[in-house]
Amino acid sequence: MDAALSLSLHPSIAEIPAEEWDECHDGNPFVSHAFLSCLEESGSTGPRTGWLPQHLALRNDEGALLACAPCYAKAHSYGEYVFDHGWADAFERAGGRYYPKLQVASPFSPVPGPRLLRRGGVPVAALAEGMRQAMEALECSSVHVTFCTAEEAEALAACGWLPRLGTQFHWHNRGYASFDDFLGALSSRKRKALRRERRAVEESGLTIRTLRGTEMTPSHWRAFNRFYRNTVDGRWGGAYLTERFWRLLGERMGDKVVMMWAERDGTPVAGALNLLGPDALHGRNWGCVEEVPFLHFELCYLRAIDFAIEHGLPRVEAGAQGEHKIQRGYLPVETHSAHLIAHPRLRRAVAQFLEAERPAIHERMADLATLSPYRCEGET
Repeated sequence: MDAALSLSLHPSIAEIPAEEWDECHDGNPFVSHAFLSCLEESGSTGPRTGWLPQHLALRNDEGALLACAPCYAKAHSYGEYVFDHGWADAFERAGGRYYPKLQVASPFSPVPGPRLLRRGGVPVAALAEGMRQAMEALECSSVHVTFCTAEEAEALAACGWLPRLGTQFHWHNRGYASFDDFLGALSSRKRKALRRERRAVEESGLTIRTLRGTEMTPSHWRAFNRFYRNTVDGRWGGAYLTERFWRLLGERMGDKVVMMWAERDGTPVAGALNLLGPDALHGRNWGCVEEVPFLHFELCYLRAIDFAIEHGLPRVEAGAQGEHKIQRGYLPVETHSAHLIAHPRLRRAVAQFLEAERPAIHERMADLATLSPYRCEGET
């Protein structure tokens, strides 16, 4: 650690002034002070879910915040979307102790963006050293920086961390003037398929709207919590996000909320929550209480494209996994993480695993690229 910088760990984001924290990042909503405080104050992070805040702060000798990172001590690997369960199982079978570990992330949010929040001139190496010291102070086995930027992953690799690749599907705006303009860029078969899907939703009798910020009333948030619980509990069991989280999100980040909303005869039946970033619409949570063919695709993917075109956004990020997104115009992109592992033998084993995994990721992305729905030159 640079002698001019002091390290502190904070069990609550409230201990760090919001203005200071937010001056260290680029406006990505998922690392904003407001988002992280909504998680903590609603009980979505904390002892109930096993995401224990240990936010890292680096200050100069005058007490000014120069860099920070959203950090959590964890005794499990759930809610992360970059999977290390195999590493943990192997290490503990060999007699090691993998947990607790330190997770640097936006909880429950597989959204790429900055994780090492810095004012200009502060090197990543300073935060890397701070995280190493935090790992030792908290007696953690490792530090995991997930869904970070490519630049952060590269800088951490230069500090000796292990880089890892993943895959998501993003839609990129090629200067489309309308949704029909976007459809015109697709092959004839894919274009017809999407039109059929949209027509089926239109004929379902649902009313669909896009709600912004203050248009979301407490009754809307209560309904959305029902959608979320119905979908999450039914498929995976155990919802991390509490009902209070949604209310706080609406109060504190309403200007970032973009909700795709479906009703039948005035009764809410489904919703897809997005947060608006400086250069992208980030799809995050979906839920419903009525199964309607193609409604999930319409609300989560196609309406997001509509919104991005209308507002001139360069990109839509539609969350983790899902090759079905390709036929709806979303293409594979790399995601990045970086891992610091204290135990030499575990580190060697993970390094070997990642060396074998990396070409497999590249091969899979190449295969996925062949599924692109976009027209080739001369194709109709």
